[in-house]
Amino acid sequence: MGIRERLSGNEAAAIAMKQINPDVVAAFPITPSTEIPQYFSTFVSNGQVDTEFVAVESEHSAMTACIGAEAAGARAMTATSANGLSFMWEQIYIASSLRLPIVLSLVNRAVSGPLNIHNDHSDAMGVRDSGWIMLFSENNQEAYDNLLMAHRIAEHKDVLLPLMVCQDGFITSHSIENIELLEDDKAKAFVGTYKPEHYLLNKEEPIAIGPLDLQAHLFEHKYQQATAMRNAKKVIAEVSKEFEELTGRKYSFFEEYKLEDAEIAIVCMNSTAGTTKFVVDQLRKKGIKAGLLKIRMFRPFPTEEIAKALSNVKAVAVLDKADSLNGAGGALFEDVTSAMFVNKVQVPTVNYVYGIGGRDTTSNDIESVYNDLIEIANNGGTNNFYRYLGVRK
Repeated sequence: MGIRERLSGNEAAAIAMKQINPDVVAAFPITPSTEIPQYFSTFVSNGQVDTEFVAVESEHSAMTACIGAEAAGARAMTATSANGLSFMWEQIYIASSLRLPIVLSLVNRAVSGPLNIHNDHSDAMGVRDSGWIMLFSENNQEAYDNLLMAHRIAEHKDVLLPLMVCQDGFITSHSIENIELLEDDKAKAFVGTYKPEHYLLNKEEPIAIGPLDLQAHLFEHKYQQATAMRNAKKVIAEVSKEFEELTGRKYSFFEEYKLEDAEIAIVCMNSTAGTTKFVVDQLRKKGIKAGLLKIRMFRPFPTEEIAKALSNVKAVAVLDKADSLNGAGGALFEDVTSAMFVNKVQVPTVNYVYGIGGRDTTSNDIESVYNDLIEIANNGGTNNFYRYLGVRK
């Protein structure tokens, strides 16, 4: 029986970190993720964890410290948002290229400029191809659960890639929700002990970390990263299944909400899924067969499974909480449509960029998307593929 609590998303993340009890946490404060290392530092000062907490001078230094710790054989974690992740950018790529299973709690926020401290997904989308596994969380419970699964996934011998757990800034990070926690001993047993095979402090195997890697080898090393990312798909499924057996909470690559017989469907990530579920329920009462596909695993991207899940609907809308500024839709839209095309699934699909800089997205907004999908389904398609939801023109 789990422990029932009322926690914000940041508190839930910090408690997951406490139960994991990593060897090193290096962090620098930035809204809206500041509370995570703040809460965790109290666990350190109170002697509730054995962690070495490193208060660094910047986010770049935070990731650098995590890289050094992980390379030395320690389990390392951190947290950041938006511009903080941007400041880490160089080190984000180095962490993945060195195959270091660092875990990062990313509280999603708009990246400057202009300066905005509220939620969208531009920070995560900026590093989507950096070689990090990326899990998204609809609510506080999922943020907590994903963090408990993170090390099991990242540290697997067939993966060895860093992993970030995303949740929406302020919307979930600062909102208090009912949550069920694992008992500390069960959480500790589930996460397990980190036992790296290769690390700098192993006197029996002297190695170098981060050497110069020129034409003769870099391509092969990048291919190894790509292979590890593909391997992560199986590992994520296995760890999620084991977590379900322990807690009863089921996680897959994505959640299909009333999608079995749906004729129209929305694809989205993080907290917007909660609003969309409410709208789906309301439309179902009116006899409208609406459904939702909520992405949990964004990297690696589950192409075949998504294509199959959407194959029987008549129209799809993909919601992107970040604009790629490419004139051709957001990142999630590009991945979904590519998955459908490659797997020969032909369904009219449109993109909506929404919620930029924390712009509220209401149930009425979501319902308007479903109304558009009804029209698209009835007409057999559309010429307007790239759309904006809630923007003043």
